Amino acid sequence: MSLYPSLEDQKVDQMAHAEVATAAVAQALQNVPQAAIEQAATSGPYAGLLKELEGFDTSLGGLDVSESALALHMPKDHVASWLATDYKPLATITKADDAGLARAAIRQGVRPVTLAKDSEGRLGVAIDAWDKGIFVAFVWAGSAAALGGLRFGDQILEINGQAVAGWTQKQTLKVLREADPKRVQFAVRDRPMMRTITMQKDSQNHCGFIFKQGLIKSIVQDSSAARNGMLINHQIIEVNGQCTVGLADKDALAIIQAAPQTITVTISPSFVYNHLVKKIGFSKIRKWMDHSVPEL
Repeated sequence: MSLYPSLEDQKVDQMAHAEVATAAVAQALQNVPQAAIEQAATSGPYAGLLKELEGFDTSLGGLDVSESALALHMPKDHVASWLATDYKPLATITKADDAGLARAAIRQGVRPVTLAKDSEGRLGVAIDAWDKGIFVAFVWAGSAAALGGLRFGDQILEINGQAVAGWTQKQTLKVLREADPKRVQFAVRDRPMMRTITMQKDSQNHCGFIFKQGLIKSIVQDSSAARNGMLINHQIIEVNGQCTVGLADKDALAIIQAAPQTITVTISPSFVYNHLVKKIGFSKIRKWMDHSVPEL
């Protein structure tokens, strides 16, 4: 089963497959000898046609849709899994190398992050304990945490080889303060309480949702946001991978409007967001939160 960034990608690809299938049938029927057609009529309605389709060339009208040709236009880390599936996308709206989609990716699994403290002994990260887990609640702009790739909402699983499950915020901060300033190693799971939604803008540069103070308030009927499962009462966390937590609505809107046609928005249930920021203070978040564009 193939996965698509957005519902529009799925629809376009289904149309492409339908066109290829129609062309394949037409071409095959042109090449089927009369004898084969007569044989098919007696041995089964598809026997002759399927035999012809087995050797059918997938280069239609000069368009090469072979596996090797399509693989050249896909992210390298997706090629192996794509080739292993039976269903292959032929055409989508979202580009294979879409930077916003790549930056916003929430990968399943655990990644290592190694940081060094600054001259004042700080890593540039604030954490929160919740449901026996430790989460990143704040990342200072320009800090080691920001440069090392920690993001708002990431879950910390280990610190210097010690599992943190069940730790309190106070206990975690103590371990971080006492850690070797030259090397602090984390095991991190990407933003487990959040999800990404990829949408396609319309001709008016809209994707179809309205927000206030970063909270999604309403969704436009028949818009890309509606089609792709955007929900109200969710907080916008990132736009194309760029953190928007703490930004004024006009600044977040400017990022959305400046984004290309395909846009990926990371959202969080409001109760998750509120829990993570309640001890930080909005003024501090607005002034010091890292809002840089992640590097690929």
